[in-house]
Amino acid sequence: MAIRGFAGRTPRLGARAYVDAMALALGDVTLGDDASLWPMAVARGDVQAIRIGARTNIQDGSVLHVTQDNRFNPGGRALIIGDDVTVGHGVILHACTVEDLVLVGMGSTVLDGAVIQSRVMIGAGSLVSPNKVLESGYLYLGSPAKQARPLTEKELEYLEFSAKHYVELKNLHLQEAVREER
Repeated sequence: MAIRGFAGRTPRLGARAYVDAMALALGDVTLGDDASLWPMAVARGDVQAIRIGARTNIQDGSVLHVTQDNRFNPGGRALIIGDDVTVGHGVILHACTVEDLVLVGMGSTVLDGAVIQSRVMIGAGSLVSPNKVLESGYLYLGSPAKQARPLTEKELEYLEFSAKHYVELKNLHLQEAVREER
């Protein structure tokens, strides 16, 4: 696993968390139980905290970062990701809050101060502007992201399914790693 401390802070992994050997968790980063950080994903908590909830998956090539304390950003801003979140390939999450049971589509960007409420889907390639709040229960699309329509019952079920699927896949990767160590 690629886990590095910085400035006296070392990433903390919950039970059965997975950080791929080609991913990076750096500094003040916490992964909850059964969370996963996939190949080429970076969680860089060098100047502020990153918290990743239980059963949340950060897929390949995603970048997670924060905002430092300075005169333009007093106190800085952490990145908080809730439980059962699916972060698609190539996503950028920067100093924002993503609540529980959210799917962030591939190639999307969520900027400083944005709040993604629980049970939201963000379509691939969307841009969530700074300080924007995405209301629970909706699909958001576009650049800038706009509320498209309410989520269907099937889509709401899929949010939970996606998180569970990635826990199962992560477990297979952990089992494979144990076999290779022997």
